[in-house]
Amino acid sequence: MTDDPDTILLAVTPSASRRALGAGSLAALGVILVSVGFEAQALWSLVFLVCAILAFVGAWSLWKSTADSIELTETHLRTSSGRILTPVANVAGVDRGVFAFKPSNGFLVKLKDPIGKGWSPGLWWRRGRYLGVGGVLPGGQTRAMAEILTALHEGTWDELKKLR
Repeated sequence: MTDDPDTILLAVTPSASRRALGAGSLAALGVILVSVGFEAQALWSLVFLVCAILAFVGAWSLWKSTADSIELTETHLRTSSGRILTPVANVAGVDRGVFAFKPSNGFLVKLKDPIGKGWSPGLWWRRGRYLGVGGVLPGGQTRAMAEILTALHEGTWDELKKLR
């Protein structure tokens, strides 16, 4: 094992089928809203068509953002495109519980200091002192990432490395 802090410990990438299902569901919603919009009365027609446009934009945004992946190093949680989600030193805790306000198949990171708002549909969101990771990501891999992030935060990662 290398001692380079920028070595990727774990990378989580959404599968093509999850990406297609997520974006396809939003696009299908857009198609349904368009068809209902053409059948509705004037004002409702406009509302349905605006919602359909939002669904199509959401589908495109989800498809584009899920081309990225989430990477964990000993120092940062980041995307493969280089965006730093949070330094590991800023992590106050990791919550994977059933009742945590977290994305599907993901986990919630409580931050010591707020970093700012951000959102990548299907991958992560950040607001105030909270960072949610998940969505179309595989649950098993995000569980492993949450465990490694917890070990890094609690300082037990060096002990785990020695066991290898």
